[in-house]
Amino acid sequence: MDESNEIILQKSKRLTSVVWNYFERVRKADVCYAVCIQCNKKLSGSSNSGTTHLRNHLMRCLKRTNHDMSQLLTPKRRKKENPVTVATINFDEAQGKDDYLRPKFDQEPRSNELVLSRGSGGRFSQERSQIDLARMIILHGYPLAMVDHVGFKVFARNLQPLFEAVPNSTIEESCMEIYIREKQRVQHTLNNLYGKINLSVEMWSSKDNANYVCLASHYIDEEWRLQRNVLNFITLDPSHTEDMLSEVIIRCLMEWSLETKLFAVTFDNFSVNDEIVLRIKDHMSQSSPILINGQLYELKSANHLLNSLVQDCLEAMRDVIQKIRGSVRYVKSSQSTQARFNEIAQLAGINSEKILVLDSLGTWNSTYAMLETVLEYQGAFCHLRDHDHGFDSSLTDEEWEWTRSVTGYLKLVFEIAADFSGNRCPTANVYFAEMCDIHIQLIEWCKNQDSFLSSLAAKMKAKFDEYWNKCSLVLAIAAILDPRFKMKLVEYYYSKIYGSVALDRIKEVSNGVKELLDAYSMCSSIDGEDSSFSGSGLARGSMDTRDRLKGFDKFLHETSQNQNTTSDLDKYLSEPIFPRSGEFNILNYWKVHTPRYPILSMMARDILGTPMSILAPDSTFNSGRPVIDESKSSLSPDIRQALFCAHDWLSTEAEAEPGLGR
Repeated sequence: MDESNEIILQKSKRLTSVVWNYFERVRKADVCYAVCIQCNKKLSGSSNSGTTHLRNHLMRCLKRTNHDMSQLLTPKRRKKENPVTVATINFDEAQGKDDYLRPKFDQEPRSNELVLSRGSGGRFSQERSQIDLARMIILHGYPLAMVDHVGFKVFARNLQPLFEAVPNSTIEESCMEIYIREKQRVQHTLNNLYGKINLSVEMWSSKDNANYVCLASHYIDEEWRLQRNVLNFITLDPSHTEDMLSEVIIRCLMEWSLETKLFAVTFDNFSVNDEIVLRIKDHMSQSSPILINGQLYELKSANHLLNSLVQDCLEAMRDVIQKIRGSVRYVKSSQSTQARFNEIAQLAGINSEKILVLDSLGTWNSTYAMLETVLEYQGAFCHLRDHDHGFDSSLTDEEWEWTRSVTGYLKLVFEIAADFSGNRCPTANVYFAEMCDIHIQLIEWCKNQDSFLSSLAAKMKAKFDEYWNKCSLVLAIAAILDPRFKMKLVEYYYSKIYGSVALDRIKEVSNGVKELLDAYSMCSSIDGEDSSFSGSGLARGSMDTRDRLKGFDKFLHETSQNQNTTSDLDKYLSEPIFPRSGEFNILNYWKVHTPRYPILSMMARDILGTPMSILAPDSTFNSGRPVIDESKSSLSPDIRQALFCAHDWLSTEAEAEPGLGR
């Protein structure tokens, strides 16, 4: 063919198939050809020939497969290879700009559109793109309905014309596929875990007052890293009872095969849990007669407790705080009022740089900040009351005294809650000293001569005592396992808290540590000296009915002259206290010292991995339960759980991946 006689035909409106992005249509005499842009091969380009043969050629075009996607998506014969911007977008001559900006997505794909094979190197894959889209929705919490949004469809079509828009139901299926795959990965990790597992139970709600329970596992892995995995996000029946909640937890344990691995359960402040642990323990005893130290530890979340104490303060001060809000609103009602207030503050000798602000309902730290600022301007508000008859929100002297005392309570709680939320590795050892400070202050607050303040403090202390009775032993043991403190920190704080009976309380903690370590030693001897002491190993040892000498193992342990367990603990406690100065990572310490304290390190792994607080950092100062996103509250329970759990798993994976994050 004489190429000089060829005429390159302008693409007409009828050439709508994406195949023509990769071919030039040329004519010689009365014959039309389609010339491959990549390899220059000529094929029939007649309108009667269709595009199937062109599509088949693209499937096997060797030159085409060596081009990357950016080259494939733009024709080879461009005027310039410039970056794609709004100014450089080229429109087909037969297509108006207005049509391009308003594409029609209601049309079904034509039967002759190009569909490239899946998974081939450098080629577009609809399936892979669909999974990536579902992964993106899960990871970033986007609503599933975004796939139906016109803006997203425009973006996807312009970015990759080969991508076919998928309906909401299809993307749900892809999300479920990801959830199932990730669940298998988490299941494998938990099944092969070295130590025990702790469970947290947290109640959630939605704006339509539906109730949910979030169950998560907490543990320290074989590399001595603190880990957390959401296991279930279950929608509760509106009439759910305490029995139902215990059944939900037990079903979760069975679903994840954790009955023989559980060490402790931590509840938030909203779960009714007086009998739940007894039911769980009864179920576990049927599966595994051996429980560490004969018990399952029942704990309460420290941050949830702090929030509850704050709510007691705010409720008791509700009328006073309402007056304070009115005072702040009045001062900020106009520029002239604000200017007059500033003049009064200067005359009163107030040099505070803080600005009066109203608090945000639902976040108690903002209320604390408002009260703290208002107290600095107390003198100015008192003068404003005397000189401005329009100001009717003034506080009495007694109310000012209440505000000062309660703000002092909130200051301590705020500082401790901020420390908890700012800790990126919240192992159990960081909580003992802080909660002891709260305990000591509550004792002092109860001595206040003002009946209003003393009664408020008594109510707070009663709530704290309930927490302390459940958690103090685990808190103390975790502090002992911190080589910077050991028994000395317990002795220091208990002497302040218990006074004359402090020695008895310290003895209880000492005996508790020894009994717990003795239980670990017992389990280790039953499981074998060379055992990895995994939870599954304990289960196999305890359930092997053919071993008729299990009683002998216990007898041997109790009567043995070899006191390895006692010497293990005594050796640790007798060594010098680790210095508190400089950076210290307690998990690295126990990772390094595992060979030196083999049994004690087993206990340290489980105790330090116990969640003493289960409130997310971004919810530290929120009053009430966490609230689920509105876009998820309308979904079915199964897809809601899949999105919630998979989001947690993929976020953890993204944080561990270099260059990626939430």
